[in-house]
Amino acid sequence: MTQLLTAYQVARRGQALSQAELAEKAGLSRMAVQKIESGTTDPRLSSLLVLARALGMELMLVPEALRNELDAFVRSGGRALGQSPGINAPLSIVDDLIQRTD
Repeated sequence: MTQLLTAYQVARRGQALSQAELAEKAGLSRMAVQKIESGTTDPRLSSLLVLARALGMELMLVPEALRNELDAFVRSGGRALGQSPGINAPLSIVDDLIQRTD
């Protein structure tokens, strides 16, 4: 949970938002955002979802069996699940679709 809360703080600060501004965008109170960021409350999943969306992010629940492959996919820049990142990695699905429309 600590990593998630740190990611929220980094994203909020990166967008130069105060806790009050983020709270307004998310439809939460400033106190709720403060408690979530400080870890003094066990936030509801719905609160975490609206905070993520207010920060332009998406919160995903991933089956544990896919976690390592998804981590590799993200680290590779979205090239391919189950394949190491690098120059010879195939295009991602998004890159492939973009090339088809060009």
